[in-house]
Amino acid sequence: MFDKKLITKYNVAAPRYTSYPTVPLWENEAFNSEDWINRLKATYCASKAGGISIYVHLPFCESLCTYCGCNTRITKNHAVETPYIDRLLKEWDMYKLVIGEPIHINEIHFGGGTPTFFQAENLHRLVVGLLNGATLSETASFSFEAHPANTSKTHLQTLYDLGFRRLSLGIQDFDPQVQYLINRHQTVEDVERVMQQAREIGYTSINFDLIYGLPLQTKSTVRDTVEKSLALSPDRISFYSYAHVPWIKPGQRRFTETDLPTGQDKLDLYMLGKEMIEAQGYKDVGMDHFAQPNDELFIASVQGTLHRNFMGYADRYTPLLIGLGVSSISDAWTALAQNVKTVEKYYEMIDAGELPVVKGHLLTEEDVVLRRYILDMMCRGKVVLIPDFQWNDVILERLEPLLHDGLVTITDNRIEVTSLGKSFLRNICMAFDQRLQLSKEQKMFSQAI
Repeated sequence: MFDKKLITKYNVAAPRYTSYPTVPLWENEAFNSEDWINRLKATYCASKAGGISIYVHLPFCESLCTYCGCNTRITKNHAVETPYIDRLLKEWDMYKLVIGEPIHINEIHFGGGTPTFFQAENLHRLVVGLLNGATLSETASFSFEAHPANTSKTHLQTLYDLGFRRLSLGIQDFDPQVQYLINRHQTVEDVERVMQQAREIGYTSINFDLIYGLPLQTKSTVRDTVEKSLALSPDRISFYSYAHVPWIKPGQRRFTETDLPTGQDKLDLYMLGKEMIEAQGYKDVGMDHFAQPNDELFIASVQGTLHRNFMGYADRYTPLLIGLGVSSISDAWTALAQNVKTVEKYYEMIDAGELPVVKGHLLTEEDVVLRRYILDMMCRGKVVLIPDFQWNDVILERLEPLLHDGLVTITDNRIEVTSLGKSFLRNICMAFDQRLQLSKEQKMFSQAI
């Protein structure tokens, strides 16, 4: 049990740090597509031997999950599949033209939306188009997100035959009342069916997404959801905090703040789930992520190669991530770029032969150092300050209260998170976030707890 004063003190709006700078603090005014392309090409040339990552955003869903903070398009009209894939492949052709040589691919991930909204044959066409003319790393990793209620054996087999070995199932919660409020319906039997089929086909890593802090959740409902999940023995579990941002996602207004567990109650839900997951032999990999000891995510955390990007934690680092589709974010390490967010504008730009990038950030040398600090804290739980970096003294000063509260230890130029501090990782990273400290913007992020 944490001290309630500690909960109150650190339950503030905080980024999830899937990038630095975080998207709301990008200097978009200084960004342009030409600079983005130049930095992308430079990063590719410096790292092409290791391959690139590709993220494909597939935004369509048949119904709106009201907890969701992703960019989605709700429709039951499956005629949207073909024209969207046509544009994705045109966008990829533009990047292939920019790079000007066969691209070496290390990773592909399909996210959404609901990738399994698409028929298996359309996903087949998409993957074949992405791989056309490319080369593959010997350790290439292909993964996709899936809704248990609409993922068919045909989906699983088709993607497996194309090289996919990892699957992430969005479960969130099994309680009927919670499912009703978040409009997310799947049964334990749905999940069990997909799990069994995936295992029989040969998938080697299956992740469950679970959320704590949802409306009407209690210790009893969370215990039940975690027990049912553990009984199915996934390889990984993402047990993450619900981000309540109704000013950004109006669908979250289906319930009110009074329906949500907050503060100590919310943290109790996390601690309960964490204890149950770890008691089953899963290892704490990073913020909200757990993996079985033989899973590559845990192995990466032990070996110091764990990475964090817009898809969460990953077992590999590729300096270049190209995002395709509406709202996708690309990352060239020294530059970040995001695609237009509406399907209509995306089609318009693609059809005009334009890369659909509409905002971004060109990192300064200072940004790059701070990005490394935050990534090291998020992935390795420790930071070694670079001598004479201009913000070191300021960072150490900001960390003083956290040191006093037992969240970190500081020895000379080395900062490490404590066991207690792991539950406040977002707060610790805020001490390194110079752009956030200088910003006067409010209500950009969800609560840290």
